[in-house]
Amino acid sequence: MEDRGALFETIRKCRHKDRKSEELLYKQFFGYALSIALAYCVNREDAMEVVHDGFIKVFSNIARYDPSKSFRNWFRAIIVNTAIDQVRRETKEEFFKITDSLQVCDDKTNVISDLTADEMIKVIHLLPMNERMVFLLYETEGFSHEEIANKLNVTSSSSRVYLARAKKRLREMFPIFFDIQHG
Repeated sequence: MEDRGALFETIRKCRHKDRKSEELLYKQFFGYALSIALAYCVNREDAMEVVHDGFIKVFSNIARYDPSKSFRNWFRAIIVNTAIDQVRRETKEEFFKITDSLQVCDDKTNVISDLTADEMIKVIHLLPMNERMVFLLYETEGFSHEEIANKLNVTSSSSRVYLARAKKRLREMFPIFFDIQHG
């Protein structure tokens, strides 16, 4: 558990562009930011770019942070949005387009829950980018399909399809990835 008083003092100093406080905040939250970015990015270099860009946004907008709310949640939202921005830059908008002929599966299907976080990230990284982004935003960030649609510039029905596809692929990949036999 972090010392809220020390964190708020560091944030207060960051608002006044105190470089040592910015460095302290960077060091304190770097690992957390990297763990988030690695979930969304294909490789470590892209994740590092997200982390650095995210910290620039954090320091540029720290005056907008509301101290009555969780800093960690505010920070996480910036890192996630930075990752989404990077995906948009690297992939063309057509990447997130979907044809009208696709069928929507039940979006209440459960994903296997006996995986460690590292194992799950490895499997998630095997998903196509559009499915991975929707899966992470829905399952780990808790965004609704409407919110995901706004963030990714797709329709909410496309978001549902991508999520259903991701869950289906994860169910199919689990036995193959971990060499588990049905039975």
